[in-house]
Amino acid sequence: MSSVIPAEIPVIDIGPFGDGDAAGAAEVAAAFDRACRDLGFVVVVGHGVPRATIDAAHRSARAFFDLDLAVRDRYAAPPGGFVGYRGLGAEGLSYSLDQEAVPDFKETYTVGRIDRGDEPYFTSQLGRMYMPDPTWPAEVPEFAAAWTEFYRQMDRVAWRLMRVFATALALPREFFDDKVDRNISCLRALNYPHQSTPAQPGQLRAGAHTDYGSLTLLSMTDAPGGLEVQREDGTWAAVRVPTDAFVMNVGDLMAQWTNDRWRSTMHRVTNPPPDADGDTRRQSLVFFHQPNYDAEVIPLASCCGPDNPPKYARTTSGEHLFMKMTKAKNLNV
Repeated sequence: MSSVIPAEIPVIDIGPFGDGDAAGAAEVAAAFDRACRDLGFVVVVGHGVPRATIDAAHRSARAFFDLDLAVRDRYAAPPGGFVGYRGLGAEGLSYSLDQEAVPDFKETYTVGRIDRGDEPYFTSQLGRMYMPDPTWPAEVPEFAAAWTEFYRQMDRVAWRLMRVFATALALPREFFDDKVDRNISCLRALNYPHQSTPAQPGQLRAGAHTDYGSLTLLSMTDAPGGLEVQREDGTWAAVRVPTDAFVMNVGDLMAQWTNDRWRSTMHRVTNPPPDADGDTRRQSLVFFHQPNYDAEVIPLASCCGPDNPPKYARTTSGEHLFMKMTKAKNLNV
């Protein structure tokens, strides 16, 4: 395998999309179509999320992970649940692809959908399963406000991107609106502790995997050992982006919707090199955008044809998510 070199990920300014400039919107959509066909990753700028909002979310997450382990464990995800804290080795993302591997060297904190109504969609058994009450660590007083604001901002960006997607696929701009207006997205902080000793053989900070939903938005701090994406030839490319930009990648459901016209690309988070100096701790905030749990996902007619029949059977967002989370051991047991 060749040495890892930086990935050539396109940087796309989404500002022109939605500001009344039809030509600018078309250019943004065309750029996304090219990028999603190619590597399936984009660096998103012009998203409008204030830097202060991003920094506050990172700061509160770091403060939580700085707490003693006994305190962090008080916020452990409930049995069968995914919100709250999960410690080192609790998850193995490669398992979601049916690959046996050593559990990931990371710890996480997750909240589900922030804003919920009182109709049955939210209050039913399914609704409560996919949108459980968030857990806020009392020891970090600013956590709830910072994460609530960041979640809402990321949800807004994802909504805009789904309209970009529809335009890029030559669909009505609002095609995905009723499929994501009550989405079951989650926000997760990932803490990759400083590695003072080598990881177990075969253990990574996050094993090779694809993401489950429609799209993922990532905000990350830089440190030795980081995100890598897999090229078509099997080699791995390192991802480096400014701290005020987001990395966006296509998820499995969008690949299925487009009948693999767009790529849900394998990626991983590697360990620091053995000769890394100083503190190798790393943190990321990830917004996993997941359509409404009852949204049907069937390959789009425009992405199929006589020489390209549908590759995927019908599924729903919720069914697919539950299957993947179970395999990856995302659910606390």
